[in-house]
Amino acid sequence: MEYRKDQFNCPVEATLFLIGGKYKPLILWHLIQKPLHYMELQRLIPKATPKMLSQQLHDLERNGMICREVIPEKPPRTLYSLTALGKSIVPVLNAMCNWGTAFLDGLDAAPAR
Repeated sequence: MEYRKDQFNCPVEATLFLIGGKYKPLILWHLIQKPLHYMELQRLIPKATPKMLSQQLHDLERNGMICREVIPEKPPRTLYSLTALGKSIVPVLNAMCNWGTAFLDGLDAAPAR
């Protein structure tokens, strides 16, 4: 897919365009360690319906973040992995994880409202 600088108002909008979505960051997060089959992703993200997971995977593939490989078996299996562009977002995902951990830890320390 081809992008133009003028289609985004700011860098945050460009980032959200690529990884924004209910499950896209989770998909990318799970693919950091190793490529995964569709069914593995479905097990790791149980709240995602098959339709939503497929749609999010398709968007990530179309945007160049992940690579989809069909393994010719009976039945065929699909393997997803991060592309170079997808790997470049790992520091952002790590920062999100660190921030989320601190936030959740703060919930334990915060008085009940």
